[in-house]
Amino acid sequence: MSNREEGKFQLTKGYKDLLTEIKETIKTSRLKAAISVNQGLIQMYWEIGASILKKQESEGWGAKTIEKLASDIKSSFKDMKGFSHRNLKYMVHFAKEYPDFPIGQQLVAQIPWGHNILILQKVKIQEARLWYVQKTIENGWSRNVLQHWIDSDLYQREGKALTNFSKTLPAPQSDLATQTLKDPYCFDFLTLREQFDEKELEDGLLDHLQKFLMELGQGFAFIGRQYPLTIEGDTSYLDLLFYHTRLHCYVVVELKAGAFDPRDAGQMNFYLSAVDDMLKTDHDNPTLGLLLCKGKKGLKVEYALRDIRKPIGVAEYETKIIESLPDDLKGSLPTIEELELEFEEEQE
Repeated sequence: MSNREEGKFQLTKGYKDLLTEIKETIKTSRLKAAISVNQGLIQMYWEIGASILKKQESEGWGAKTIEKLASDIKSSFKDMKGFSHRNLKYMVHFAKEYPDFPIGQQLVAQIPWGHNILILQKVKIQEARLWYVQKTIENGWSRNVLQHWIDSDLYQREGKALTNFSKTLPAPQSDLATQTLKDPYCFDFLTLREQFDEKELEDGLLDHLQKFLMELGQGFAFIGRQYPLTIEGDTSYLDLLFYHTRLHCYVVVELKAGAFDPRDAGQMNFYLSAVDDMLKTDHDNPTLGLLLCKGKKGLKVEYALRDIRKPIGVAEYETKIIESLPDDLKGSLPTIEELELEFEEEQE
């Protein structure tokens, strides 16, 4: 028996490449099959919903009829799920909201039924619905992730940051970069004092890094906080440094506890020049800057960015603020001295 037959086959590069190619073929085929099955299911649900809707409109069918239909269908197809009274009502709603489905709405057939129902229930504007459908397809969002983005109104926030990207980046890079940023950013997972500072904000974001990265969006890879750049013996520290895997560039994020100040743009311009010179390689696109501020005024931002050559975006953020205690409640709480005295008495 040869060495190969004895299990001592030597893995050549050609063999590894072939195995990788076959694996990709299988994965692609399985994905296409799953999509095909899902599209068939969505098509069937629409047709059932459209049939019921037509009868409702022509003969005045009510809820009792749908309930009887659900019972009879389940009796006829005992091995199939998805024909409950509630789901039949969803099918009718689906057909009503997408009357042109057979002609031009096949996009919605590419996402699971549960995703479609979630979008129908929570999003009322048709354009926004299709936007969430498209984003789900592009990013592979789970139902929970989709719900998070709907609840945080991503449709109204994405691509809304004030930037100079159209003047500082070539197309289509400028368009992709613009759509990457939001305004405002929702840091509702943070609870801060009313008068917080940059360090407190930075600490909070890094303590909740996973949620922070989710809010930033897909593609952001965290590199470091207070990232040092030493220039002619002086060291500057970037609040947060990321690399964006889709834009293929570094992203410098500076946090501001107050409103946007035009001097912030000058500082960011300096940072971006340094990163482009010290970190960026020939394979990377120009570094982006994102100034996250507690507030901003549009014209002031426009003037500050107008003649800057580096790509900079300015956006606001929202957090939960701990308000001071009401006066009537303050008097009912023990003071530090009273707590210390009680602790000392317990130790005696």
